[in-house]
Amino acid sequence: MKIIFEKPELFHNFDEQAELIEKLLDIGTALSGTQELSTLLNLILTKSREITWSDAGSVYLIDHSDNNPKLLFKVAQNASLPNLSFKEFAIPLTPRSLAGYVALKSVSLNIPDAYNLPEHEPYQLDRSFDENISYRTCSVLVVPMKNRKGEVIGVLQLINRKINPDVAITAENAVEMTQPFSIWEERILRSLASQAAISIERNHLQESIEHLFEGFVRTSVQVIEARDPCTFGHSERVAELAVRLSQEVNTVNSGSLAPFCFSERQLQELRYAALLHDFGKVGVPEAILTKPKKLYSLQLDVIRHRFALAQRTLELECTQTKYEHLLQHSAQKLSSETECQFCKSLPELDTKLSESIAKLSQYWAVLLEANEPRVLAEDPLNHLRELAQMTYRDLDGQIKPLLTSEEIHQLLVERGNLTPEEREKIESHVSYTYEFLKQIPWTNDLKNIPTIAYRHHEKLDGTGYPLGLKFPEIPIQAQIITIADIYDALTAGDRPYKSGLPTVTALKILQQEAANNKINADCLELFKQRKVYEVLGHTIDVVMELA
Repeated sequence: MKIIFEKPELFHNFDEQAELIEKLLDIGTALSGTQELSTLLNLILTKSREITWSDAGSVYLIDHSDNNPKLLFKVAQNASLPNLSFKEFAIPLTPRSLAGYVALKSVSLNIPDAYNLPEHEPYQLDRSFDENISYRTCSVLVVPMKNRKGEVIGVLQLINRKINPDVAITAENAVEMTQPFSIWEERILRSLASQAAISIERNHLQESIEHLFEGFVRTSVQVIEARDPCTFGHSERVAELAVRLSQEVNTVNSGSLAPFCFSERQLQELRYAALLHDFGKVGVPEAILTKPKKLYSLQLDVIRHRFALAQRTLELECTQTKYEHLLQHSAQKLSSETECQFCKSLPELDTKLSESIAKLSQYWAVLLEANEPRVLAEDPLNHLRELAQMTYRDLDGQIKPLLTSEEIHQLLVERGNLTPEEREKIESHVSYTYEFLKQIPWTNDLKNIPTIAYRHHEKLDGTGYPLGLKFPEIPIQAQIITIADIYDALTAGDRPYKSGLPTVTALKILQQEAANNKINADCLELFKQRKVYEVLGHTIDVVMELA
């Protein structure tokens, strides 16, 4: 059989030329505006079929992911069999198939009848596919899709150019109702294939950039968690909660949340902001970041040695007193009365020593209780103030305070484990986050990430930090992340300074915050009603009517 190459056909009139040019322009516009790969490939195939009156077609992409390149059967369409389902699969990249031959040789094939191919050519049509769907492949046009470097990245294949675009092709009428592809259609399809290749390459580049940035974000999160292992997984959990809550906001049709509808890119923007909301912790001193109690571990060790030294000093002073008293009377014979007084003083010295050691032990117990990151009762506070006045004699004989003013300052923290100065340093992580994130040249659809992350610790009544903003100035995305952040901080069981709270307790605390106009009450209500927290696997039955 001889492959037919027709002379270019002439348009019957100017209107046909204008219609074709307009279609090509529309195709170019559509291709440039499509981001998702599957949608892009289907669009390429649909427009190619429409402009050539092709009944069916398919798109293959070359896969170089391993040392054995192959063709991926990505998309297929058949107007005569619209309900036929196709699944992606791979075929060997060899010249034995039409698509493989075109991909390897970088040439086009314009075949009038696929059932009548030249015997000397390596390629053949696999008729089993036609037999399985009761179809008949006649005319075929296969062209390579080349990128700007001239490399073949895929193959575009059209099947059965119809004589009437509205006719349905069957195995019985295929020969009668189809015709070969013309030269001008081949030229147009090659042009479309080149444009499609550029669009696909752009899509791959976009995906690569997305993967690159995703890797950067995840690495940044790992850096945060490496400095503060006790919060491992916090950023990921906050992101999951925030995205899920935002998706629920999209379903609200009334109330204050009705105007908000997040697109996929906006959800991605919010997710990245949630993942990076604590990145500024890299600028916070690690000792403060990982501080488990009011005193640092090294401080407590120093104080422990100081208490031990104070006890040894008391014991030494008692022994020294006994020794000096004995020396004083060793040179003379003791009268019975003097001897009796000396013997009585020994138990008194021992008793006084025991009482001093017991008091020291009591103060140590008070110190350990005060060191816990919880609200102190009045009695421990009073004992702590007494302890602040205690002194001991150092090795050099100098009288020194048993606790320094800095240590007392830390132990007198009424709530939590941080002093106001330490808390200020912790809170500075928000500003560090903003300073870091604003240096990144964000794309237009991700440009709000720095602001969203910067404001996740702001409160609706203006009592938050670092800017003290009020409701209108806090983006809804930041308000959503705030709820997710507080919930996870309350329920996480991996903090050294507290145990995780049950879901029902955490929700009560959040509701108190909402009642005090700290967080968005409508978002919280949605968080509870839709059980957004279950995205983390929390299965505790929560009563929605919380007191």
